[in-house]
Amino acid sequence: MTTFFLSPEASQDLIEIYEFIAQDNLEAAERLRVELLEVLRGLPAMPGKGHVREDLTTRDVLFWPVRSYQVIYRSGTRPLEVVAVLHGKRNLRRILRER
Repeated sequence: MTTFFLSPEASQDLIEIYEFIAQDNLEAAERLRVELLEVLRGLPAMPGKGHVREDLTTRDVLFWPVRSYQVIYRSGTRPLEVVAVLHGKRNLRRILRER
């Protein structure tokens, strides 16, 4: 069984996303949580399905969109390592540079 691993930062990202949305709509927060977890569970089966974003980082990571969010992960790791889950309007370049 292929699995994924959330970096501590990615785990915190998911918590913050959920809490932010839940302030206004608990059901919407839960729906997004479920959708993100389904994507995370599916990534290890097709680890190369993301895309490179050289405009944002030189790190060896791929990006996969989920609604307005970007799941950022290392495709060559076992288990697959999720580096970040970030809203696309955030300063992804700066955040990834700091991580």
